[in-house]
Amino acid sequence: MTDRVGPPLWLLAELTYRCPLQCPYCSNPLDLQAGARELNTEEWLRILTEARELGAAQLGFSGGEPLVRQDLEDLVSHARGLGFYTNLITSGVGLSRERVSALKDAGLDHIQISFQSTDEELSELISGSGKAHAQKVAMARAVKEAGYPMVLNFVLHRHNIDQVPEIIALAESLSADYLELANTQYHGWALQNRDSLMPSRQQIEAAETAVNEWRQANPGGMKLFFVVPDYFEERPNPCMNGWGSMFLTVTPEGRALPCHSAAALPIDFPDLRTESVSQAWYESPGFNHYRGEDWMQEPCRQCPERDRDFGGCRCQAFALTGDAAAADPVCTLSPHRALIDEALIRAGSHRQRPPSPLLFRTLANSKDLIASSGGL
Repeated sequence: MTDRVGPPLWLLAELTYRCPLQCPYCSNPLDLQAGARELNTEEWLRILTEARELGAAQLGFSGGEPLVRQDLEDLVSHARGLGFYTNLITSGVGLSRERVSALKDAGLDHIQISFQSTDEELSELISGSGKAHAQKVAMARAVKEAGYPMVLNFVLHRHNIDQVPEIIALAESLSADYLELANTQYHGWALQNRDSLMPSRQQIEAAETAVNEWRQANPGGMKLFFVVPDYFEERPNPCMNGWGSMFLTVTPEGRALPCHSAAALPIDFPDLRTESVSQAWYESPGFNHYRGEDWMQEPCRQCPERDRDFGGCRCQAFALTGDAAAADPVCTLSPHRALIDEALIRAGSHRQRPPSPLLFRTLANSKDLIASSGGL
């Protein structure tokens, strides 16, 4: 297998699962305690060096909230010296003008700030912090003033997707260069909250119409990206451009993963405390598990699109069917497509039924979920 695999091009360094916010769509795994023993500075420096030597060129610092790591500037400086293009993916909580300046001096190339809403009330509901929205707005301005491209991210869901015109207006008022409207993908915490978060098809269509109308009226304006939820597609997306083909994620405790959701799979992924990045990427059973096509079941095995969509998302297949080798249930050819259709029906009827309570991303809820699954 190794002679057919190229190097990892994109490295996501999940520095910590610690975060001051409690967003119910968080992409972190349900078992937040798994990252309690974080890699130290020297371990991260070695991993960054090995990944760059292997060919990785893009580096994202993520979390949790990566700003809680006091060595972030050291990691950025080291990455800059190695030749990485670096991106900080942050809530903006914990950021300050002084730290923006320090990160700039360290060589950080790019900062992306995430928002929950256009107003404080909904932001507080989603994030669990009443001060987060004003902080985000102030830091977005500070990032722009420091000479960075202004990149904003809004995770869309039932509660805020009707605000898309207001979101675009807010981004314009902040002189954003890029606005990513990323509809929630239902893994981890978001899957636990799917009935509370998933919008109706009518909401998706209205939001996409608003985006397209703005693009037509502002051909030279900021770049808008609208990411449709997998559930509303008929064919699966080529998840991560194929398992173990381009993307390498390193978790806070040092596990190497082919994507940030793969920690939930029943696979023994390599530990970079004891293995090199090269060993993990090329030789580990975890990374070779779903490379190629030999693992595919029907209908994927005979599908003419298998070399384009790679069977879809292994994490989604496992979460919904219990079999990570199954066809992604999003595909209309999947024998499990009814699971998606049922979720869409429920989403379409949400205005006629009381909203389900949100399960927030907290350590207490994490412990309850793991205990109820027999994981503790």
